[in-house]
Amino acid sequence: MAETDLIQLYSKRILALAADMPLTAPIEGANGAAKARSPLCGSTVSVSLREEDGRVAGFSQDVKACALGQASAAVLGGAVLGRSREEIAAGREALRAMLKEGAPPPGAPFEALEVLEPAKDYRNRHASILLAWDATLQALDEAAKRRAG
Repeated sequence: MAETDLIQLYSKRILALAADMPLTAPIEGANGAAKARSPLCGSTVSVSLREEDGRVAGFSQDVKACALGQASAAVLGGAVLGRSREEIAAGREALRAMLKEGAPPPGAPFEALEVLEPAKDYRNRHASILLAWDATLQALDEAAKRRAG
């Protein structure tokens, strides 16, 4: 990987997102939690959330990942409250398609993910970029199971 490629990949916008991670404080009354890990790079994301009426009402994340994974988690954290599982799953699918298939960047409320478009050429980073999304969906599934009894 050339030095200019690295500079582009870790742009100022990506680093700014990574440095300003939202929703990291523990929450009360979590009814779903999950931890996702990328075996390739060792990145991990732990999510605790409170789901109410099919929407994320409380959210906390602990992100130990590269700047790309952190930036992705920051975008998710900035838009996750009030979202349904379907909206989050659609955002994750749009992000995956952008990285793996050259699809356009996700739309609102996850449009800031376009900053990660240069990462499409770095397949070894894709798992880290998707971790926060995977952990959030797993936590929502756990909350649904608890609700179902």
